[in-house]
Amino acid sequence: MRPAAEPAAGAGCGATFLPATDAGCEEIATRFRALSEPMRLKILRRLARGEASVGEILADVGGTQANVSKHLAILHDSALLDRRKDGTRTVYSIADPALLRICSIVCEGVERGARDKADAILGTARYAPRLRPARRSGLPSSD
Repeated sequence: MRPAAEPAAGAGCGATFLPATDAGCEEIATRFRALSEPMRLKILRRLARGEASVGEILADVGGTQANVSKHLAILHDSALLDRRKDGTRTVYSIADPALLRICSIVCEGVERGARDKADAILGTARYAPRLRPARRSGLPSSD
């Protein structure tokens, strides 16, 4: 296996798909940690349809207002959500559309893995490897 190429001097995330500094790694890890809770993914699923208030999100995802508000704060503090005041309501939206692309890529990988696992269990693999029967020394071949 060859080592990965060194990033060019001054290269950021775009050149290597990984941050060039330890601080960048920490920032990205914070965002991924924020995505590691199923309730937060449910919130993002709701916000993918458009901005919503805490009450609207709560109606879709369930839970308590305190719990949903806590998760919204974590997503906002991680720079994944924007929020704005609309009268007495706070309205949330997804801060960067790239977040939805990332979630889509991960979802596709999960679906692919589930299909592969089901294929293996059911014996319906589309790309099953061709196996040759093992030959034992000294026995005639049936070829």
